[in-house]
Parts: sequence; structure tokens; C-alpha cells
Amino acid sequence: MSEPIQTLGLIAGNRSLPLLLARHARAAGVTRLVAVAFEGETDPALAALVDDIVWLKVGQLGKMIAAFTDRGVKQCVMVGQIAPKNLFDLRPDLRAMALLLRLKEKNAHTIFAAIAAELQKDGVELISATPWLAPAMLGAGFALGPKLSAAQQADVAFGFRIAKEVSRLEIGQTVVVKNGTVLAVEGFEGTDKALARGGELAGKDGGAVAVKVAKPGHDMRFDIPCIGAKTIEACVAAGVSVLALEAGKTLLLDADEVKQVAAKRKISLTTVS
Repeated sequence: MSEPIQTLGLIAGNRSLPLLLARHARAAGVTRLVAVAFEGETDPALAALVDDIVWLKVGQLGKMIAAFTDRGVKQCVMVGQIAPKNLFDLRPDLRAMALLLRLKEKNAHTIFAAIAAELQKDGVELISATPWLAPAMLGAGFALGPKLSAAQQADVAFGFRIAKEVSRLEIGQTVVVKNGTVLAVEGFEGTDKALARGGELAGKDGGAVAVKVAKPGHDMRFDIPCIGAKTIEACVAAGVSVLALEAGKTLLLDADEVKQVAAKRKISLTTVS
């Protein structure tokens, strides 16, 4: 970052990533944090970590932009997921409705890109949160849990190739494989349900390998791939033995808890590139 940012807006989705971002941004010298939070999505604990928080319903685009412009926010980041079902079940205000009508394709990426353009119109730049989150980014050579067998390593390489292709087609970013066979591809249902489906199809012996990637040209302003303890628990529940993540593109949340669960449940985590 060329000049230190003093005031930062935060569009906060669910789970722990917005809390992590707030802590890291403070540590990096951001003096004022203004958060927009969503009812039923954002963790209320965020309020204690920011200077100002505005609660909205998903779809209130006009109010979201005004929350920043009224408070002099010029740059903002978007962190944490909005559950896909909530994104598409939104009750749009007039500004959001106009935006949706203009879009030929309606997926998370096109909607978020259009939101970024609307913010820009009112003088608020949506930037990537990755500079503040670098300490939590998983690099090459990361590994937890049991060492991978030759067959598992082969499945990781196979799954990575399939996941990159599936993500390029805007279908999803996670695949579940076993012995060179694709068991599940993440679609609209999200990662956890894809893991459950793949694990079930792996049979009673388990041994499925899940691979999660960023899509080619992935815009890290809208969606930083991340995993936490809940992801590991979902793998365990599904009977997935290995979770492989794209190096340099995935954040690790709840690191201490993840290490404990991986050790206790004997699940392997690795990065792939």
C-alpha cells in the first residue's frame, strides 16, 4: 500500500473473517473502521472491534453506500461470505433493483462487481483486503495432520486440475475426488453440502480428497477463499480424509482450533499450486 489508509469501510459478511480483518487492520495502523453489517449474517461481536457499525438487510444497496459516504469513507473492503441463498433471496431497494435489471448474468461475481461500480459512482473505492490479511494466507508447503500417501497425492493433483477447470466455468471452487474419480462438484449449494455429497459417495471406507481453489482471474476484492474450524468439521462429518487448498490464495481462520481438530480427527490439510 503506497499511503497508509487511516479510515477504512468494511462490508462484513458472516463467520470470523470480518473480525480477523478488523484486528489486522488496527494492527497495521488503520485508525477508523466503519462497518456495514447484515442482519442474520454478520457476527454481532464485530461491533466491539470497529468505531461505527450500521446494520442493514441484504439488498439495501442505497443505504449501504450512504453509510460510507455520510461518514466520509473513501475506501472499503468486502470480507466474509453472504450465504448464496440470502444473496439471491434479497429484497432489493430501488438502487439494487436497477442494478439487477442491468445484469445479463446473475452470479455472485457479477453482482459484487456491479456493487463495486455503484460504490465507485459515489466516490467509494472497493479494494482488496489481502494486504491486511497476509499473516493468515496459506503458502506453499503448508501441511497439517497425517502425511499423504502416494494415492492421496495423485488425487490432490487430479482434483486440483478439475477444480481449476470447474471454477473457470463459474460453477464452483471445490471438488471431491477418490481414486481418480470425481465424486462431487460444488455448485450453488456451497462447500459444506458438496463435501457431504462427495463423502457419502466415497462409501463406508471414506478416503475422499477435497480440493478448494480460486478461479482463474479470481477477484480477491469480492471473495477470498478461506477455511476455518467449521470447514474441517464438515470434512470430518463427510468422511473426507484430505483437504487441499490453493497456495497463496486461501486464508486460514481459527488457526489454533483448526490445528486441534486436524490432530484429533486425523485429517490431512495441505496446499497445492
